[in-house]
Amino acid sequence: MTAHDARTAAASEAAAVPVPWVTVVAASDDPSPERGPLRTRTVVLALAAGLAAILVVVGLLATFAAQWLAEREAVNDAAGVADVLAEAVVQPALTSEIADGDPDAVDAFDRVVRDQVLGDDIARVKLWSPDGVVLYADEEQLIGRSFPLDDARRKALEHPSTRADVSDLSEDENEFEPGSRLLEVYRPVWTPDGSELLFEVYLPYEPVAARAADLWRGFAGVTTSSLLLLLVLTAPIVWGLLRRLRREERRRADLLQRAVDASDAERRRIAGTLHDGPVQELVATSFAAESAADAASRRGDDEAGAQLREIAGAVRGDIRVLRSLLMDIYPPGLRAAGLDHALHDLAATVRGRAVTVDLDIAASLPELSEADEQLVYRVAQETLRNAVAHAAPCRVTMRLAREGGDLVLQIADNGPGFDPGIVQRLPAEGHLGTRVLRDLAEQAGAELALATRPGAGTAWRLRLVAVAARREAAV
Repeated sequence: MTAHDARTAAASEAAAVPVPWVTVVAASDDPSPERGPLRTRTVVLALAAGLAAILVVVGLLATFAAQWLAEREAVNDAAGVADVLAEAVVQPALTSEIADGDPDAVDAFDRVVRDQVLGDDIARVKLWSPDGVVLYADEEQLIGRSFPLDDARRKALEHPSTRADVSDLSEDENEFEPGSRLLEVYRPVWTPDGSELLFEVYLPYEPVAARAADLWRGFAGVTTSSLLLLLVLTAPIVWGLLRRLRREERRRADLLQRAVDASDAERRRIAGTLHDGPVQELVATSFAAESAADAASRRGDDEAGAQLREIAGAVRGDIRVLRSLLMDIYPPGLRAAGLDHALHDLAATVRGRAVTVDLDIAASLPELSEADEQLVYRVAQETLRNAVAHAAPCRVTMRLAREGGDLVLQIADNGPGFDPGIVQRLPAEGHLGTRVLRDLAEQAGAELALATRPGAGTAWRLRLVAVAARREAAV
């Protein structure tokens, strides 16, 4: 048994166990075409989207800035109001008895507060002792209760100053405060005998919201008008750049097409030169050697005849190699020769390289676009090259058929196979042939599947999903 026969037998035994298909590239309705020319509509939409995003970001920033500025303004105004009330109303009305908690003194102070302090601009008034006792509040339920003073209040007493901020109404001392937010201001005051107390007032938060809205409208108006002005000023520049880019793209496309045409013409010229020159001469040489071999045999010179036939065989082998090279240099036009004929020619190029090809092409195939025919041909060409390079000697079966509305190309060999996990490590290991197959399928949106394992051969399956439907949609 030869090595090839042994390997074929081993492959047959391994093939007895089904090999699962692994999807290398999934079918996609959105293939990956090359980037098309730059379109004005695309650029305009991108600019509009960018402008909208900028407006949203600026609007959010303006909202936070307006809120912060409005609160700072309101806090500063509240501090000024508290200073005026403390100096003009509260401190002149204070008596030493209030610090002692005398009810009559508290009632007298309450009348002053309600007449001269409380109103639409002042929501609450409190008077604290340094140890956290509420000596007075316009809410009677708070009078006499003790609450721990926070750091800000203690610092206002230790370093006499006016402090203002947005109130935290979740604290226990604020259980009777209306609304969800208030401005609170506190500062020290002194009784006639020098006792230090803490005067605190609460102001409504609604003016802050109104001021924030005014500031936001100002920011939004200035920002929007500035962006629109910028858009108007830059529109002619962008339009001019787009025109230049389109001209450059047309020029580049023309140059590329000329290069492709020149390359195609050169490949045609080289192929024609080889076909009409060396190939024909080698064919003539082969015929001449065969004729000389027959003549030598008729003269009884069998040794010379055998040598001449060996020479003729070698020349025919060179002719096959050259014709295979011609197929690689300039494949047949699919539109001119047809996919069936092109695949038969492709199979003929690998015969004689220790590869036997069996073709099974269905009689009725859906009408294919030029791109689909090129895809089928390129995948078949690449898989046959891989079989020659990595699986020879082997037998390859190529089947092209219709399955429902899909077109399926399946190419299987009985070679040594390989670990399908290699496909996932292609960038690192550089398997060019397999990477080419993946790229071809991805660009066309086709499905590419692989079934292989060591000793079980290799099978590739290309599926063009709903070929007829895609053809009708394209028309």
